[in-house]
Amino acid sequence: MVTAETLRENFVELLRQVDADIVLNGSLYNSFSLLLIFVLAITGLLVSRIALNSVVTRWILKSKTHWDNALHSHGFFKRLIHLTPALIIFASTHVLLTTDSLLYTVLLKCSLLYLMTVAALSISALLNTFEDWYNSTPFAAQASITGFVQVAKLMLFIVLMLLSVSLIVERSPLLLLSGLTAIAAVLLLIFRDTILGFVAGIQITANRLFTNGDWIQVDKFGVDGEIIELGLTNVKVRNWDNTISTIPTYSLTNEAIKNWRGMQESGGRRIKRAVYIDIHSICLYDEKSLQKVAKIRFIADYIKSKIDELQRYHKDNSIDEGDLLNRRALTNIGTFRAYLEAYLNKHPKINQDMTLMVRQLPPNELGLPLEVYCFCRDKSWVAYEKVQADIFDHIMAMLPLFGLRAYQRDSHLAALSGPAPPSQPDEAPEAIKD
Repeated sequence: MVTAETLRENFVELLRQVDADIVLNGSLYNSFSLLLIFVLAITGLLVSRIALNSVVTRWILKSKTHWDNALHSHGFFKRLIHLTPALIIFASTHVLLTTDSLLYTVLLKCSLLYLMTVAALSISALLNTFEDWYNSTPFAAQASITGFVQVAKLMLFIVLMLLSVSLIVERSPLLLLSGLTAIAAVLLLIFRDTILGFVAGIQITANRLFTNGDWIQVDKFGVDGEIIELGLTNVKVRNWDNTISTIPTYSLTNEAIKNWRGMQESGGRRIKRAVYIDIHSICLYDEKSLQKVAKIRFIADYIKSKIDELQRYHKDNSIDEGDLLNRRALTNIGTFRAYLEAYLNKHPKINQDMTLMVRQLPPNELGLPLEVYCFCRDKSWVAYEKVQADIFDHIMAMLPLFGLRAYQRDSHLAALSGPAPPSQPDEAPEAIKD
């Protein structure tokens, strides 16, 4: 069996045949051995790179699987080929040098450090590949693992650092680890955001509070946009103006944050807007005005039922037609509110299975607020704004037909423009007649 001692003796014999002075001079022998080790290491690295480019890369390009492409894009194979020179240095040191020489100790430690670093970088590339694969699955929309991957990489490099220091100073890693307790307070200060972010990440993932793609709004930090990266210490948010905001991860559990995911997963996006009615335009309908609005098909049945109800009331209470003080009548604001409810109930873009109402709010100095409260089926921003605008365009256009006016604060230009046109046309538009 060929041993390292046998190989070393053969190598010395070969050098003696070339030049005996090399063998007799220990430092010269060590220099020659060191040169040979590095030549072999560089040669091994070059051969590995050629093999990677000519064989592995072609195989990856032809393969239809996703894993090998992801490994290649994250540099896993490029990092892995460094195992070749590391192993060559490690093996050559045992073969060419004696264990009692200083060069042997230095090269052995360097080769082990090289091996550990390559291993750590390769594992880091594997973690990146796994994260990429996970992000391509449906589970990524429910929970992000970016924070956990970053924790794993942090722990990996802490272990690498501990083993490296242990190897250099020739002390047990456990002994070094026990010494860290003396500076625990300093470490807590240094890794404060990391520790808080890790704890927050566990809470976020366990409770499904946030994930990539969620629309969040944080008024304290001026953030309003989608989460693009949920990391260990920071969260990146792309605001709607395409700026990028970064906030601490632990703030997601400590601050008041509005998450719009519930709206996106629901059956509609809320429309909640009021139009202010000029109180001076509110009045009771006479018979002529009532007959005119009764032609609107959305409220024809409503007006008919109301007229029947009023007639029964007047009959039961013996109220004559000429008794205007005691007779009940429909108001234009109440009829208009009923019209809006009927209009929204027939609107194809409004979700009829969710809350839908038109309500009066307390009057104020701006008039009587008439609020529309409903949910748009289409939750995308552009479509939602279009539906909302169409509804209020229609409301503004229909106000004069019911004898109502929207409140608008007077301005100097409005005063100069002369009197406003009549608020109530003589006839209902053809589009809303039967």
